[in-house]
Amino acid sequence: MSIAVKDSEEFVFSPENLAWTEGQLKKYPKNRQMSCVMPFLQRAQEQNHGWVSIPIMEYIADFLDMPYIRVHEVASFYSMYNLKPVGKHVIEVCTTTPCWLRGSDDVVRACKDELGIGFGETTNDGEYTLLEVECAGACVNAPVIAYKEQYYEDLDDVSTRKFIKDLKAGVSPKPGPQNGRFKSCPMGGPTSLKDMVPNDATFGGDK
Repeated sequence: MSIAVKDSEEFVFSPENLAWTEGQLKKYPKNRQMSCVMPFLQRAQEQNHGWVSIPIMEYIADFLDMPYIRVHEVASFYSMYNLKPVGKHVIEVCTTTPCWLRGSDDVVRACKDELGIGFGETTNDGEYTLLEVECAGACVNAPVIAYKEQYYEDLDDVSTRKFIKDLKAGVSPKPGPQNGRFKSCPMGGPTSLKDMVPNDATFGGDK
């Protein structure tokens, strides 16, 4: 689905976000306000329904007294910034080598089948956007999906399809490993330092 990009619209931070910027600027020495470009872009994206437009980058460039191209370089380099409108639910699938070795192809296929879209696309109802991202930094729990600042790990075809079906049903999936293991511990539980295992820990597989 293609969504019209309304780059002609002006952008300004909301009063709440303007107050927030004051605290961010205080974190850096004078004449180093450009260091705020990343958090400013993130906050602007949140205010703008999940994406960064040209007016946003121009606004932040003026706000931080830096060249527009420098802001664009940052926004276009990091996958955390979306340069076109996205759906209400943004599903990010890591396909870097560790995830690929652990079966990210199955995760990608399940997402495309269940959503009916490919990477970089949004469903016709504007609800779901599917994105491919580089290393999510959760290699020990690969393959992984990022959704609303949470990680869904140890995925396979079945658990990925359940994840998407739960979203469509309005059910909030539980983040973390989807195969029963406790955080990043080995399947079946630890083999040493067992007295340090949290009381509420549960493990998938045979103990």
